[in-house]
Amino acid sequence: MKNVEMIVEGSTLTIKVDISKDYGESKSGKSIAIASTEGNISIPDHEEIKIGLNIYRKK
Repeated sequence: MKNVEMIVEGSTLTIKVDISKDYGESKSGKSIAIASTEGNISIPDHEEIKIGLNIYRKK
């Protein structure tokens, strides 16, 4: 993962992202990546639940 922190408390998933960071251009070159799970992954302590997250801004 890049710039993504996930915490599960009870039945609530909290996702933290520092929106001041960036990781360069997307493959298409149309946007700037801010955070990503880099595909679908399991959330902490819940292997059966998956998340796929991409956060970006237009170039």
